[in-house]
Parts: sequence; structure tokens; C-alpha cells
Amino acid sequence: MKYDRAKYLEAIKTQVEQNIFFHSLALEACMAGIYDYLQVNNQLSGSEPERDDWLLAGLLHDIDYGGEFKSEHLAKTKEALAKYGIEVSETVLKIIKAHGPELTGVKPQNKAQWAIFCADSLTGLITAVALIIPSKKLVDVKLSSVIKRFLKEPKFAAGTRRKDIFMCVNPDGLNIPIEKFIEICLISMQKIAPEIGL
Repeated sequence: MKYDRAKYLEAIKTQVEQNIFFHSLALEACMAGIYDYLQVNNQLSGSEPERDDWLLAGLLHDIDYGGEFKSEHLAKTKEALAKYGIEVSETVLKIIKAHGPELTGVKPQNKAQWAIFCADSLTGLITAVALIIPSKKLVDVKLSSVIKRFLKEPKFAAGTRRKDIFMCVNPDGLNIPIEKFIEICLISMQKIAPEIGL
């Protein structure tokens, strides 16, 4: 990995509340899963950001959603990073900005930006499904349960931005069927379940 993940990890862990930290780890994992799926299926062009940029954007996307920066989320990413003596490339910064286009004006254009935009809210839905089963363990969450809650129970995890997640099917974006997209993110999160308290 071209980044020293440990220093970024420490920064996000220190700056935000635990639930946001876990969400950040979950989105990092989803970004890796989406990248790998697209690569295996030859759906990544040479102009796409590198895999490490996808992961770093996922990890750091909410670093200014904590402490003194929270009220200005997505306007203070650079400042939040600078507090810990670190910075990111413009490429990573643009991927981060794409997860909140209504706040930043940066609409998703490449696949990395679409991935963070579509997956951001899905991590919360998957977590919510895990928390209602008896074991409260991600490993016991069935794909069919997540798909059912997503498609047929709009009141479940009502804050989930279902429209954003559904944009994964956009042929000009990720062009991934919704069931496959949910599966990629669920499996990605299951792989790091102990790290995110699930």
C-alpha cells in the first residue's frame, strides 16, 4: 500500500465518535470490494484512481464529521487532516467530496466517486440488519435479509438514502445490479466484522 494507513487510521479514530469510526472502516472495506469486483470484470478504465486512493477516501470521508469541524462537514476535510499533520492528494479529496454532492457541488463522475456515493449509506443499513438478529453478528446476516429490508421495507433504517444506493445500477456510473452491489458490500463488511464491533 502506498499510504501509511496507520497514521490515517489513528487520525480518524481520534477525531470522530466510535460509530463514525466503525462506519469509516466499513466504507473503506466496501470501496475495496467494489474496486476488486470491477477490476475482475474488466470494468475499470486506465483513467480510474488507484485502488489505494479508493480505500483512503473511504477511510477518511467523514474525518471532519467530528469535534470542532462537525457543523461544517465536507468543507473542512483538509483542516481536519492538517490537525494531525497529514494530507491527501486532490484525487482522494475529490472522491471524498463526491459522497456529499449537495454539500460540495462535486457530482460523481468516475467509478471511485460513484462507489463512495452509493456505498456510504448502505453500510448503515447492513449494520442495522445485523443489530436486529439475535446474535447481532454480521457473519449471520443473510444477503436475502438485507435485500428484503432495502427493497420492501422503506421504514426500516428510514434514514438510509435508498435512492443514492440504487444509483449503483446507473450504466454511466458503476453499472452493478443492486443485488450484486449489496452482496459486495455485505461480504466486504463481514470480512472486517470484529474491527467494526459486529
